[in-house]
Amino acid sequence: MKAVVRSVSSADIDVDGYVPENPELDGVWIRLLIGPADGPGEESFDVLVCTPLWLRDVVAKEGPQIGSHHLIVDPLDLKVAKDFLLRQVEAVEADDWPTLGEKLGRLGYWEFEDYPR
Repeated sequence: MKAVVRSVSSADIDVDGYVPENPELDGVWIRLLIGPADGPGEESFDVLVCTPLWLRDVVAKEGPQIGSHHLIVDPLDLKVAKDFLLRQVEAVEADDWPTLGEKLGRLGYWEFEDYPR
């Protein structure tokens, strides 16, 4: 079984039109809606796309950070980030959707992460 990205969005910005004020120092959350390539349905996977300087700034202000579900880019270019994530999703395979979802959860926060099976 393979997955396909059905859409990419953000609650904070227009993903397709976003131009960072400072591409070297920025971070944005994006949401990938991903479903099985051979059928209907989709689930959300959230990824923080950020630059090393942005992350350094966050650590300086807030202290240590856990790096799960981060995509580090330099500079911030959402087209590059989206293309990278699409390739990553397309490369993942599994025998069933729950297993595929767990594997995809390594890329972004899966809405069903840590749900009992």
